[in-house]
Amino acid sequence: MSLEQVVLPAVKNMKDFEKLLTTSTQYIIILESRLGLLHKVVRAGQKAGKKVWVHVDLIQGLKADDYGMEFLGRVVKPDGVITTRSHVIQQAKKYKLTSVQRLFLIDSQAVEHNAAIIKKVKPDYVEVLPGIVPGMIREIKDQLGVPVIAGGLIRTKEETSAAVQAGASAVSTSRTELWEF
Repeated sequence: MSLEQVVLPAVKNMKDFEKLLTTSTQYIIILESRLGLLHKVVRAGQKAGKKVWVHVDLIQGLKADDYGMEFLGRVVKPDGVITTRSHVIQQAKKYKLTSVQRLFLIDSQAVEHNAAIIKKVKPDYVEVLPGIVPGMIREIKDQLGVPVIAGGLIRTKEETSAAVQAGASAVSTSRTELWEF
């Protein structure tokens, strides 16, 4: 599965979301929202021709259990989900949503533990955080055989380029100055 763009905009507020609707971006990541607004936001993005991914762990009012995922998959119907939870990845597959498993580079034990989980649940993508560690991007990609998205602490175009050169399929960022389409 390949992404058609290098920078994936991650929005934290509706003002930025609305601006993205008029750009050529194909993807929008909803980092933060409220459950009551989520369906409307996802529909607006999709109506504008965007693929909308939702960060399940950061949606206020959404519990990431079977019922929460059923609501997300059957009612909200985003194009994909991002999460740290392997259970959510399994549920996302049930509803045919693109799945992104977040992997925090805390230490080697955490990486090994999460790599074992990722190999079992087989997400569509792994988001490596922080994304400013090019050597780890390559290692994770090679070890897991899953496309990598670099995210977290990426502040410059040079860091974006370094992540892509290290093998990242894309970079997710909430820094609007990096959202060039």
